[in-house]
Amino acid sequence: MGIDVVLDKCTGCGLCVKACPFAAVVVKDKKAEIDARCTLCGACADACKFEAIIIQRPEQTTEDLSGYKGVWTFVELHGEGIRKVSLELLGKSSDIADELGEKVGAVLLGRDTARHCDGLAAHGADVIYLAEHENLEDYYTQTYSAILCGLISNHRPSIVLFPATHLGRDLAPRVAATLGLGLTADCTGLSITEGMLLQSRPAFGGNIMADIICPGARPQMATVRPNVMKAREPDTGRKAEIVTVPVDIDLKGLDVVIKDVVSTVTKGVKSLEEVDLIVSGGRGMGNSENFAILEELADILGGGVGASRAAVDAGWRPRSDQVGQTGKTVSPRLYIACGISGKIQHQVGMKSSDTIVAINKDPEAPIFEIADYGIVGDLFEIVPALNEEFKRTLHKGK
Repeated sequence: MGIDVVLDKCTGCGLCVKACPFAAVVVKDKKAEIDARCTLCGACADACKFEAIIIQRPEQTTEDLSGYKGVWTFVELHGEGIRKVSLELLGKSSDIADELGEKVGAVLLGRDTARHCDGLAAHGADVIYLAEHENLEDYYTQTYSAILCGLISNHRPSIVLFPATHLGRDLAPRVAATLGLGLTADCTGLSITEGMLLQSRPAFGGNIMADIICPGARPQMATVRPNVMKAREPDTGRKAEIVTVPVDIDLKGLDVVIKDVVSTVTKGVKSLEEVDLIVSGGRGMGNSENFAILEELADILGGGVGASRAAVDAGWRPRSDQVGQTGKTVSPRLYIACGISGKIQHQVGMKSSDTIVAINKDPEAPIFEIADYGIVGDLFEIVPALNEEFKRTLHKGK
């Protein structure tokens, strides 16, 4: 394993210097030189337009894998806090690490992010790899993947988990491709079998569950859906080792630059993945106007409105409201399904809810198989009646 500069091809252009997040590349006498700070992240090779930098990685099928230790979680930040899914992954990482006898690692990248370390330690992190830089405030695939690839090459974890969010689904494949590793996407279950990570995910449209292992390469990598794992109760007495990662980020070396960030979420409105109560509608709603009764119910109870794929495909609700295999995975305290048949594709996205209430005129609808409470009848009679009763009851209680 190593890195070489082909001097005959190198022009001393300096692109590799700008791309290296670890300040390991300099240009001397119009030729690139790479020093001992190199982590083999691959950023310089990707940036070189003359194929003058070559990285040689070992064939993992012939490599001794016993030296890979540690269960890592990539920590995603959102606004001023840590995304809930990251805490869920730390909880699962702790369970896996306990079984393997390894440590839990958390990778935290950003600007002024050290304040989150105590929270990560409380939720299970034993070691926190902390990279802070003003140019890490915004997420860029090139910078984040280069740092992560360098950390993995240096510290050799056995497992790396990413949240299956927009960011995680962009970052994880880049890291896997750079390091020549496999990646299992959108996992809904993780466990250990014969010392290997058993990664479970829906396949064939959600009709079966596929179990995947990676016996010949390390680290084993997966993205995991939000709301399918449980975060541990925080232990404020826990402490973690902080490994400071020195980085030097030059945005001039990027292929893509962020000009503006536009949010599609109404300010002050929580995402469906974060609310405690969801009222969802399906094909049985009939049209977009009929969702008004669900919006009223959600407003009375302080929740959000979701939808099945059929309702979204019909144009009745925006894609951001979709719950299911090809939408969001949610786990509220209460999920009310109205006019939703509840096929497996929808169940994948909401079956981990604490309490499920189904309202459907078809007594044979699959949703009743997983519902804690079922109401067979016309939702256009039942939901308005619920709205009136809740308004009367809640008003009386004030």
